Order: sequence, then structure tokens, then C-alpha cells
Amino acid sequence: MSLSEFEQDQWFAACPKGLEALLAAELASLGATATRETVAGVYFSGPVALAYRACLWSRLANRVLLPIARLAAADSDSLYRALQAVDWAALFGPEQSFAIDFSGENRQIRNTQFGAQRSKDAIVDWFADQLGRRPAVARKDPDIRINIRLGGEQAVLSLDFSGGSLHQRGYRLGGGAAPLKENLAAAILLRADWPGIAARGGALIDPMCGSGTLLLEGAMMVADIAPGLGRQRFGFEHWRGHNEPQWRAIVADARGRAERGRGRTLPEIRGYDADPRIVRTAEENIARIGLEKVVRVGVRPLAELTRPSHVPLPLGLLVCNPPYGERLGEKAQLRGLYHQLGAVMVREFRGWSAAVFTSDLDLGKAIGLRSHKRYALWNGALAAHLLLFDLVDNELRGPPDQPVTTATAGEPAGVAPAELSGGAHMFANRIRKNRKRLASWLKREQIECYRLYDADMPEYAVAVDMYGQRVCVAEYQAPQGIDPQAAARRLAEIHAALPAALGIAAGAIVYKQRRRQRGAGQYEKQDDRGELFSVSEGRARLLVNLQDYLDTGLFLDHRPLRKRLGQEAAGADFLNLFCYTGAATVHAALGGARSTTSVDMSNTYLAWLRKNLAHNKLDERTNITVRANCLQWMPQAQGRYDLILLDPPSFSNSSAMAESFDIQRDHPGLLRAAMTLLRPGGVLYFSNNRRGFKLEPVLAQEFLCEDITPTTLDPDFQRNPRIHCCWSVRHCERN
Repeated sequence: MSLSEFEQDQWFAACPKGLEALLAAELASLGATATRETVAGVYFSGPVALAYRACLWSRLANRVLLPIARLAAADSDSLYRALQAVDWAALFGPEQSFAIDFSGENRQIRNTQFGAQRSKDAIVDWFADQLGRRPAVARKDPDIRINIRLGGEQAVLSLDFSGGSLHQRGYRLGGGAAPLKENLAAAILLRADWPGIAARGGALIDPMCGSGTLLLEGAMMVADIAPGLGRQRFGFEHWRGHNEPQWRAIVADARGRAERGRGRTLPEIRGYDADPRIVRTAEENIARIGLEKVVRVGVRPLAELTRPSHVPLPLGLLVCNPPYGERLGEKAQLRGLYHQLGAVMVREFRGWSAAVFTSDLDLGKAIGLRSHKRYALWNGALAAHLLLFDLVDNELRGPPDQPVTTATAGEPAGVAPAELSGGAHMFANRIRKNRKRLASWLKREQIECYRLYDADMPEYAVAVDMYGQRVCVAEYQAPQGIDPQAAARRLAEIHAALPAALGIAAGAIVYKQRRRQRGAGQYEKQDDRGELFSVSEGRARLLVNLQDYLDTGLFLDHRPLRKRLGQEAAGADFLNLFCYTGAATVHAALGGARSTTSVDMSNTYLAWLRKNLAHNKLDERTNITVRANCLQWMPQAQGRYDLILLDPPSFSNSSAMAESFDIQRDHPGLLRAAMTLLRPGGVLYFSNNRRGFKLEPVLAQEFLCEDITPTTLDPDFQRNPRIHCCWSVRHCERN
């Protein structure tokens, strides 16, 4: 059987179900003729150059196939004989590897694996008989892919021109728990008329952007970037009929168009997500395709989403693929999220268009807005729906059925009751309970910065810290094995519960993720807002920053130790090693210290300390700051001190240090060096937050060491007594 059974200009492009009409129009725009739609694909005609362009430029196709022959395949023997009749040497040689994609079954061939194995045998045997050499079979990255589609008693044999699904553009190495395929994302944007909106000057925003697929597909469209430019290889490159000069010319043209497209003024394209981990993945994907100047993403929960205001954006497309409930109970919890999405759409994006992709129409209805168009699409084997909204005159309908509210008597005025899921309601109740438990202590001690919640319920693994009327929520890094979707859902419940439970605006709450820091990680900026605001702690006024860094500038668990230092500092020379932002220095200075010396190797934190000194009207002539590595500075220090705070990091491998530092391994030498600077009769307080830390027993023989950890924990940290450990250390008295 020769290659002439099919016309040389006949092709087949496969696609997800529901995209056939879009794909036919796309192929026609590339120059295809005689397009004919069928289920999950389009037949079309054109020269080989057209097939090359389809592989490079199709945003919708999964594969481009070159049909070779129609085979008799009533059973495995007839399939074998038909494959033996093909002139395989016209396609590839025995020095190349191949793989077979086999689909379909009939009464005799009831297993695709068996069909693929029998087909492989026929091809290998043909080469052995005709050329005396057998090509290798490679499941991963073969030179040639053969596609065999069985239907009834016939099979269609095709060469896979694409060499793997075309949705794999090459820019995405990682995604969320259920990443949206790139060609489906492109279809969503085309159905929502993103190219038309962009041509009219509109913007693109995804409020739940995940790994950024919708944003990147939208950016590639407006920047005229061929979706296949980032792929490493195509299936036709080892085909013996391949026209390499023609292919190079097509690629060169595409690269030129992409370069010109990146140089144009492009629309505003932004994405947000509540999960810092997945936003980092999106940033990596954006960088991989070189669109950092076009696509910007950030960590922001849905409740805090606002329309960008740095430029007028009267027109745009809000597009997203929200989570959907797979298990019992999840759907009910997500109704509030979808309704919140609807509220954000009408509040912030009046006059825009919106597109929401969901597999659950009931959740789509929970948005509370009227959709003017709905498309049926398929996400793999899952039936899904694309809902389009015109936000010009669309009004938000009532909330989802059976809302759970958190409104209670006595809540601050002006805070609207929030409709919460059962889990969010439970979390809100715990927040209220903790606040009530701490209320009398907070009032008596006049404390405005404190920890309100610290993973009290393990499934809601966050720390909630109060800074006056502002809140910092730190999500603990989930252990491996935790379902990312479940973790994201619980975080969304926290976002929903906190404003009403605390009686504050959602915009006053900042969300971060805590993870183990290496090197200078704790010094690195997370944002660039530069917003410092003042809080009170006893006599001290301290500046904190909730946005820009992982830490805020004030370690709340050390509050009792700072108070002790202030009480003991009168007339003393105080040394603060690893001083951070100098909160302890401020307390000592206000407590009457004769002098303070603060040492740290971070310019950022020393500048912050100087601002704290100025904020408390403290003179820098007697409150000295030193930029140095404490380990190197102590052996050379000339002064002696009556009161020392030694609060080093648990671990550091900063590039500013010659060797790594580990508190458990290195604390004996560190403590001995610090004690050489302590005057007789003085006291050194040694603290660290290494879990499981053990003080080296020999130190208790050299110095008077007393574990004072219990006395350095206020009520807001007594639930987690391992937050830090602390010793007072003095010189032994000599007779």
C-alpha cells in the first residue's frame, strides 16, 4: 500500500470537543481550504507549508496529522498484514526511533495496548525483512510518532506532524493542582473576543490566575507570538519528506513577527492569586517566555481585588477559571467564592466584559449575574461551560441559597455581614473566642500588637497577628502531600471570615506565606510599597511594615523580653547583637540606658532602626549602629557592656558570610565570644527560635545559665511554647 491512497494535501487537525468551529476558522485564516468539521477535529487541505504553519501557529489544535493509508483491521492479523504493506522507508529510516499512539477498539481488538503492540511488531518486522535493521521503539521523545485510529473494521494510519500535543507551548513547566490546557485557554479568550477588546484598547485581568495560562495566551495573541515558537521539536523534523529550508523560512518569519509584537505598546495584562506559591510559578512561566514587561502578577485575594488605577481602563476583559467542588461539601463552600466574584465584577469592573469557565453551572449561577452567552466546552473528559457577562448594566442578584452569616450583636458598625461556608464560619468563631479570651489582658497591659490565632485548628494553618487596626496573616507552608486545592480553598475561607469576625475592612488585612528561609531570604523584599506605620508597645513607638518583607519589623513573641530589657537598662551600656530593626534597643534606651550599641549586617534593618530611634526622639550619638557580621565583630570589639541581647538566626548561608551558620552547631563559640564583652555583674539574654534546640551542657559549667523561656511567653504565645527559647547567662562568681 503506497502513500498515494490519500491525497498529499489532505490533513487532519485534532482538538478538544467544542472547539471544532473555532479551529476551522483558524485554519482557514492560515490558508487552509476545504475545511470539514468532525467530532474533536477538522479535516483540511493545503500544501506541506500550510501544515508547518498550522503546527507553529495554531492556538487551538492538539495535533496535526498527515493521513497515510486506510487499513483493513477486522482483527489483529489483518491489521498486521495491512501495516506490512506500507512503504515505511518513505517515512523514516531504521536509524530513527518511533512510537505508536493507538486509539479505538472493535470486536476483535478490544485493548488499545494490544493494538499498539501488534502495530509495533508489524513495523519493526517490515524494517527487518526489507532493510535488515530494526528501528528502536521509544516511549519518550521518539523521532517519529505514528497515529493509528481504529473504527469498526478499518483503521486510519497517520504520521503525527506535531510530535506531541501542540497545547504544550514550552513555557509552562509547572501549574496548579488542575492546570488549564493552553489551547483551551486560548479558546476561552477567543470566545470572549479578547482580540477585539484588545484592539479597542482594553485590558485583561485574571483574578484567580493560577500559573498564568490565560494571561500568557492572551499576551501571545496581542503580541503576535506564534504559540509553537517555544517548542523544542516537532514530529515532522525527522520525516523523510521534510522540507527544512521551507520550515526555517516559516520560523524566521514568526520570530520577526514576535520581535515586532513585543516592541509595540501592548494592553494592560494583570493576574492575581491568593497563593504565593502558585504566583511564583506564574512568574517563572512569564519569564520563560520573555513577557515580564507585558504580564504582571501579584499575591492578592479575591476580596481585595480592585481595578488598576494608574491608567484609565474603561474597557477590558475579566477572565478566570475558578475552582470547582469535586467532593461532597466542597460545592457548598465554593458558592460564597463565586458570589464574591460576582460582587467584585460589578463593583470594580463596570463597563467591562467578563468570562468565567466552570464545570458546574450551579456554581456559575451563584455568581449572581446574568450571562448573555454560554458555550459548551470540554476540559479533557470533563464537560464544562464558558459563561460570558456584559458588565455595563448587569445587576448582582441575591447571595447563594442558605447563607451562613457571621453577624453578631456588638460588632463594629460599618462592617457588612459576610456569607460564609461552614468551615469559614467555624474559623470566624475561633477568632472571636480567642479575642474574647485575651481581651482583659490586652486592656490591662495596653497591648495593641499581639498574636490572635496560631494554627489553633490544624486545617487552617495560619498565624493571625494584630497590629492595631491592621492584620497580618501568615500562611504556614503546607507539608508535602497536602492537596493544594484543599489548602487554597481553606485560605479562601480565611479571607472570607476575617473581615466580619474582626470588624475591619478586607483591605486592612495582609496575607503572606511563611517558609524556611535560606541565606538572605528574610531580607528580601516581597513587595515595594514602603509603607511604615507606627504602633505602641509600652513606652516605645515602633515602625512596622506589613507588606514589603516576610517579617514585619517586630517579633511579637519577644515582647516580654523587650519589656525586661527596658526595666533593667537604667544606667547600663546595652549591646544588641543581630539587632534586626532595633525594637529592643528602643526599649533599652527609653529605659534609661547610658548607651546602646546595635550590630547587624543588613543596611535595610539598620536604616529601619535609625528610623525607630528618630521616631522616639532618641539621639544617635549615644545610640550607636554598627554594620558588621556579629561573628567577626565580637572578637575585635573594644567596649564592654552591662546588658547584652544575643538573638541570632537559626541558620544562615548568606553570601556575606564565609561559612554557613547553624545555631545548634555554632552556639557554644558564639556565646563564649559574646560573654567576653559582658562586664562582671552583667547579664546576657540568649534567645533563638530553633525548634528542639539544646543548650550545650558544658556551657552551664562555664557560666551561670538559667532557662527563663516560660517567663518570656505572654498569654498570646503560651499555646505554642516552642516559639522560642531563652536563657539568662552570667559570669560565675570567683572567690
